[in-house]
Amino acid sequence: MPRATGTRSRLLAFASQVAKFGAVGLVGFVVDITVFNLLRASIFSPDLVHAGPLYAKIVSTMLAIVANWIGNRYWTFGASRQSKTMREGAEFFAVSLAGMGIGLACLWVSHYLLGYTSVLADNISSNVVGLFLGSVFRFVLYRYWVFSPVRQAGRGAATALNDGSRTDGSRTGTARTDTGSLATAPQR
Repeated sequence: MPRATGTRSRLLAFASQVAKFGAVGLVGFVVDITVFNLLRASIFSPDLVHAGPLYAKIVSTMLAIVANWIGNRYWTFGASRQSKTMREGAEFFAVSLAGMGIGLACLWVSHYLLGYTSVLADNISSNVVGLFLGSVFRFVLYRYWVFSPVRQAGRGAATALNDGSRTDGSRTGTARTDTGSLATAPQR
């Protein structure tokens, strides 16, 4: 039964991570939809600016990305965040911008290609369809690339192998310490 317990434990950890990602995403969604609708109804109204809905979506999504960066870095993926904050931040923003592109593409197709130009249609295309597709894309890349513990473990092992400290031919691996950080440990 230890194998079943381990699988159940991993499944619960994954479900917890998805729930945290969803909660952080909900905060980002509130920021996104509120700012989008305020801008679309005012300075980026399609009556004033032809591409106003797209500009409103870009601004609202950028603000939501900042909120999501903070929540995901310190809560959802806090245990596996990288020590190189600038690199991790750049990767996070690159993935987030690609996710924003998915939402913008949905909005563009609906508003400009299909001709659905109402506020409701813009919200459904960008804040329902685009948000869902973008969220799946972002979660997968955040989990398996940006905040991947495997990347962090791989860097620790590569550093140990490349620093010349192991000359006896034994393999070097990584182990988690009591504090949750990774430490390099010899394996025989």
